[in-house]
Amino acid sequence: MKNNHPKIEIMDTTLRDGEQTSGVSFVPHEKLMIARLLLEELKVDRVEIASARVSEGEFDAVKMICDWAARRNLLHKVEVLGFVDGRTSLDWIHATGCRVINLLCKGSLKHCMYQLKKTPEEHIEDILAVVNYANELDIEVNVYLEDWSNGMKDSPEYVFQIVDALKETSIKRFMLPDTLGVLNPLQVIEFMRKMKKRYPDTHFDFHAHNDYDLAVSNVLAAVLSGVKGLHTTINGLGERAGNAPLASVQAILKDHFNAITNIDESRLNDVSRVVESYSGIVIPANKPIVGENVFTQVAGVHADGDNKSNLYCNDLLPERFGRIREYALGKTSGKANIRKNLESLGLELDEESMRKVTERIIELGDKKELVTQEDLPYIISDVLKHDGMNNKVKLKSYFVTLAHGLKPMATLSVEIDGQIHEESSSGDGQYDAFVRALRKIYKVTLGRKFPMLINYAVSIPPGGRTDAFVQTVITWSFGEKVFRTRGLDADQTEAAIKATIKMLNIIEEY
Repeated sequence: MKNNHPKIEIMDTTLRDGEQTSGVSFVPHEKLMIARLLLEELKVDRVEIASARVSEGEFDAVKMICDWAARRNLLHKVEVLGFVDGRTSLDWIHATGCRVINLLCKGSLKHCMYQLKKTPEEHIEDILAVVNYANELDIEVNVYLEDWSNGMKDSPEYVFQIVDALKETSIKRFMLPDTLGVLNPLQVIEFMRKMKKRYPDTHFDFHAHNDYDLAVSNVLAAVLSGVKGLHTTINGLGERAGNAPLASVQAILKDHFNAITNIDESRLNDVSRVVESYSGIVIPANKPIVGENVFTQVAGVHADGDNKSNLYCNDLLPERFGRIREYALGKTSGKANIRKNLESLGLELDEESMRKVTERIIELGDKKELVTQEDLPYIISDVLKHDGMNNKVKLKSYFVTLAHGLKPMATLSVEIDGQIHEESSSGDGQYDAFVRALRKIYKVTLGRKFPMLINYAVSIPPGGRTDAFVQTVITWSFGEKVFRTRGLDADQTEAAIKATIKMLNIIEEY
């Protein structure tokens, strides 16, 4: 690159193209929350939040976001996809309060002739009419050249004809999408350099799709070719195989190209989790930057290397992204992995005890049981046959009922610091009733804080039957700490209760 530190503008289209993911639909307040996170927390340069004329609900969402953005002087960063349909899209966008249209034009001759059934000259005339009306409404115009990638492959003269006709207008950005995800990085470089050579002073955005798993590679090829802006989505949401994921794009831009963006990396993981929750699309555990496992060392040799001058670390330090490195416990765990986890818990073991605990964890790993850091004190207590755990909270007994037409009930007896407490409660389920009774003891009887349950996951082994063990993993929030506890039992409620009692003993140490 001529410029060693290119400044790249990021336009996030999670709320428009990302919402075109099969099965994804954001309600207005979710769209507003995501837009706020993108602009105020992540610091993206622009957000594309909707397509014009979709529905009344979409109109309400766009208006809500624009009202919020206007109060914070961010309205110029909010964009809506519109169409070459005379005044219709522009009137819709203007009524929402939005002041930027991303005008969807045809970037290939085939799309122009066979979808619109118009000549290039007729399409250009229609585009100019929309641009002129946008000027009257004081609405800024960016132009998408839909199917630009196939246009450059099959009809480059058409692409140049369109841009030649529009380059002297008020259009601010020409946005070049690989609409069908057909390009490879070498083609992106070839086509983008042709565009830059012919139009050196024009601002080009590149919009990648991931059909061949090349979206991130193609984005970087575009940057190498001098593109000024990139389109991304959170978690790679988008039509078909999705778009380029913002987290991956940001990391590679910074680490491999010394590129400058406005993105606050430390907020990437948190925003990713919010979008995962709202979209219902689960993030793969091995997805770079934001996946559950990507900062988890499994092999014992890696943990040993981290103890010796960070031999297995790279520039993707988890702290950059608001995360921490973890060391998995399982059949490939060595003593170094276990020591790392023990250090986090403030525990020390002699060599013989460490050997016994390691053997036990490997045994559990062979059974494909999940072993968490929170399990370690219990494993140590079990293996070494002593009372080192010294549980301060012990469940003495409980009774839960479930009857048709009646709310489930729970009655329990629990020992806390040597004192027995009993309580009963109803709930929306057996476990809910149990937790409500516990909460009464902590908040009412003892006047203490009770953790917030923020996630509840249940699984059984692959191919498991109705009598299979149930694994319940519960995520808790207590003060500034978020942690997980696990219970394993043939009964789901019993497994959840075991995980809850583990949690109570953990917070006793705080």
